[in-house]
Amino acid sequence: MFFFKLSRHRKYVSDERTYALFEFAYTTVDMCAACLFVIGSMMFFSEDWQSLGNWCFLVGSICFALKPTLRIIREIRYLKNDDIEDLASRLEG
Repeated sequence: MFFFKLSRHRKYVSDERTYALFEFAYTTVDMCAACLFVIGSMMFFSEDWQSLGNWCFLVGSICFALKPTLRIIREIRYLKNDDIEDLASRLEG
């Protein structure tokens, strides 16, 4: 069973493994952020746990900030590998 169907998620034709690794990292960070926000929300039901809940929200927010960072790193990697055609076709489509 494939985690990602390349026909739907893949935007580049040159490097399937790199794209899949970045998509896995992106999804993992997204899941961690969501879990931290749910846990942080539950902690706000008790005054004793609110401080730790704030930390969960902060770390979750940092995870959400990592998502576009991962995409930028992937784009830079493709630029360094002279994969200009794939980047250009993505901009056109």
